[in-house]
Amino acid sequence: MNLNDENVLAAQLISIADGVYEESAARLGEIGADAVAEAVLTEIAWRARAANPPTQPVTAVFELSYEGKQFDYLLTLGAEQPAVGPGTLADPWLVVRQDLVELLRAVYGPPDAVNATRAITLKDEPGPASFAPDDPFRVAREAAGVAADQIVTACSPYHYDLNTLSLRYGSDKWGGHWYTQHYERHFEPLRNSRVRVLELGIGGYTAPNVGGASLRMWKQYFRRGLVFGLDYFDKSGIAEPRLQPLRGDQGNAAFLSELGSALGPFDIIIDDGSHISGDVITSFEALFAHLRPGGLYVVEDTQTSYWSGWGGSSTRLDDASTSIGYLKTLVDALHRQDFEQDAARESRPHDEWIGAAHFYHNLAVIEKRRNGEQSAPSWVPRHTNPMEWMKPKEGEQA
Repeated sequence: MNLNDENVLAAQLISIADGVYEESAARLGEIGADAVAEAVLTEIAWRARAANPPTQPVTAVFELSYEGKQFDYLLTLGAEQPAVGPGTLADPWLVVRQDLVELLRAVYGPPDAVNATRAITLKDEPGPASFAPDDPFRVAREAAGVAADQIVTACSPYHYDLNTLSLRYGSDKWGGHWYTQHYERHFEPLRNSRVRVLELGIGGYTAPNVGGASLRMWKQYFRRGLVFGLDYFDKSGIAEPRLQPLRGDQGNAAFLSELGSALGPFDIIIDDGSHISGDVITSFEALFAHLRPGGLYVVEDTQTSYWSGWGGSSTRLDDASTSIGYLKTLVDALHRQDFEQDAARESRPHDEWIGAAHFYHNLAVIEKRRNGEQSAPSWVPRHTNPMEWMKPKEGEQA
C-alpha cells in the first residue's frame, strides 16, 4: 500500500515549492520542466472548476520559461472537461507568460509566494462590431476575462469557505448536516500547510466511479494537501492527482495499522464510514497512533451511538462499547493526572495524547497533543472534604 504515481509526483512538487527559489529551480530540473508544467497546469485546471465558468470554452496559451528555454502549453477552461497539453495558438484569446519555478511556487508553495514575472494578455483586436451585449467579440473577450480570473485565483491562496465548497461538490457536510462551520474553526489554521488527510467513507455505495464529494472538497480547501479516502467498496474510478481512494474494512484493526504505517502520519483523520459503534472504536484505536502530534481526529454522525441497530443505546449512556460512551472515556484520559492513586481505571496507549475534546451536535473533534500538565499541588488533600481541610484547627487563628 503506497502512494500512487500521481501522488508521488504531487508530493514531490509540494515539497519542491517549499524551498527558496534556487533550491526549487534545481529540484525542478531533476523531474523535468515538461512533467512539472503539465502537472501544475492540471492542478490549475482542477482548481478553476470551483469558480463559475466562462460562458464559452477558452483556450489559454501558457508561455513558461525555465533556464533560458520556453515551454508552450495550452489550457482549456469552460469545457465539460478541462484540457491540458503542449502546444500554442496563432491567435489566442488569452496568453499567460510566467517563470515556471515561480508558477510552481505560486500553486503549491506557502501563501506568501509571489507572481512577479507573470504577464496576462487578452486579445483586443479587431474589437467589437457593435455595442450589442451578444456581439461575438464582446462575448468571447468577456469569457477570456473570466478564464483569466479563474487562473489567477487558482494560483493564489484565495479561500473558498467550506459551505461554498460543500455545495459545489455535493457533500452533505453542509445541508445534510451542519458540520462545515465547525470544520472551519478547527481546520483553518492548517489550510495552507502541507497536510495529509484521511477520510473513512467515500460514498456512492458499490459504483467505482461515484462518490468522493467531500474528498474533492478537502482537496480544494487544502491546496497543499494529499487526500486519501477509504471505502469498503472499490472506488478506483474517482482517483485523480492529490486524491487517492483506498479499499478496505475500517473494522479491521490490522489493516488500518498497515495503512497508517504506509501512508501516514496524517494531520487529519475523519471517520465518516459505517457509523457502527464497533467500527468507530476500532478505527480510533488503530489510527490515532498514526495521527501526527498537533493533528485532529474527527468522528461524524455520532447520533448512531444512540441507535440500537448501529451498536448503540439510548439507555446505556456510559457504555464504552457505544461510540459516544467510548468518546466520553477520552475526557477521563484528559484528566488522567487527577485520578486518585487507588482509582480503578486501566490506562490506554493514547491517554497521554488526548489534548482536547470538542463535542458538537453529531460531531466530535479530538486534538492530539501531549497531555502532560501537572495536577493540583500534591499537598492539596484528595481524600478530605475541602471545607473540613480549610477550617482552622483548634487553637489556630482563622
